[in-house]
Amino acid sequence: MMDVKIRKGIKADLAAVLELIKELAEFEKALDEVSVTLEELEEDGFGNHPYYWFIVAEHKGQIIGLSFYFIRYSTWKGRFLFLEDFVVKEEFRGQGIGAQLFEETIRIAKQSKVKGMVWQVLDWNEDAIRFYKKYDASIHSEWLNGKLTHEQLKTFQFDEGI
Repeated sequence: MMDVKIRKGIKADLAAVLELIKELAEFEKALDEVSVTLEELEEDGFGNHPYYWFIVAEHKGQIIGLSFYFIRYSTWKGRFLFLEDFVVKEEFRGQGIGAQLFEETIRIAKQSKVKGMVWQVLDWNEDAIRFYKKYDASIHSEWLNGKLTHEQLKTFQFDEGI
């Protein structure tokens, strides 16, 4: 088994984290959707009010895996850990690193006393679906995602709000 350290992410990791985000987006056929900058990641994760946290898998000083999460609120249940991005570099897959990252994320969720942990997986990503099912996770297909882009939001004109 290779020597891998799972640890909390720090600001100095963000350049490598952004590369992993892009690698995942490319795998998901959506690289052109990634517009977040290193500066935004720094401000949003390490400012006065962090919007996200992450843990990394590190091997010989190189970040090879990422679990990127935040807390979301369900009006039906309460607080949930939302796993936004979960990725292991392709050349390091199949060696148990994803399991180590995922299990540490579960531990964080349990320690945070959230009502559960949720994430999205593309319906064609059969390897990921099999991985999650090893943890007895339920994969739902009945909910569809809606979104408005930043560009779309800018087109709306409103009177002064509340």
